[in-house]
Amino acid sequence: MNQFSLENKIILITGASSGIGRSCSVECSKSGASLILIARNDEELQKTVSMLAQDTKVETIIADIAQCENLEELIAEKVSILGKIAGFIHCAGVEKTLPLKKHTPQLYQDIFAVNVIAGFEIAKVLSLKKYKNETSSFVFISSVAGMVGEIGKAAYSSSKGAVISGARSMAMELSRSNIRVNSISPAMVNTPILEKMFENIGEDAAEEILKKHPLGIGKPEDVANACIFLLSDAARWITGSNLVVDGGYSAQ
Repeated sequence: MNQFSLENKIILITGASSGIGRSCSVECSKSGASLILIARNDEELQKTVSMLAQDTKVETIIADIAQCENLEELIAEKVSILGKIAGFIHCAGVEKTLPLKKHTPQLYQDIFAVNVIAGFEIAKVLSLKKYKNETSSFVFISSVAGMVGEIGKAAYSSSKGAVISGARSMAMELSRSNIRVNSISPAMVNTPILEKMFENIGEDAAEEILKKHPLGIGKPEDVANACIFLLSDAARWITGSNLVVDGGYSAQ
């Protein structure tokens, strides 16, 4: 059997309606996975569903994961339909580039609510025996901004640093339950979030960012393929790691 395949695995993905989350959904389906997809925007999520490999078994949840109080019930319902979950990718994310003087406590709270807390809360649910496969793998999408300094990203960077360190602690705790936990830190990837950021910072600043990527801006599939590896049995001895997928950005 192909160790890199996701056949017979059920994967739950947040932020599945666009960007990296959409790409993870599509590529996981091509690798044979069944999917539980979570997003806020029903119309965009249905577009993702239409892009999946033919005959993919898929269930969707429309919810704001930062606000949803009955998320466990919604997940339990989908598990009863598809089966126990073998993998989880937390792609949902909020990005804001603002000078420090414009950061507010509310900004930190809003960013941490989605980027960190919601993902960790879902991981808590999926670590319960009644929802998890015998072995499972959790992957959190972090960012190189969680590793290196970025102007205007105090809140965003700190949230992504929290994802990396939290995933490591989770890896230590959940190993006894046969759950592997890793994070992936991409640099700039061509997604709606990046386009919005480039609009905010102006042409000169955007050009400077482009120069910092030796292999150019990444594609969502570059991150999705790394996720598939970490979800697969080929990565069975990898936990507590942060896989950098950044086109050489952090090598400088």
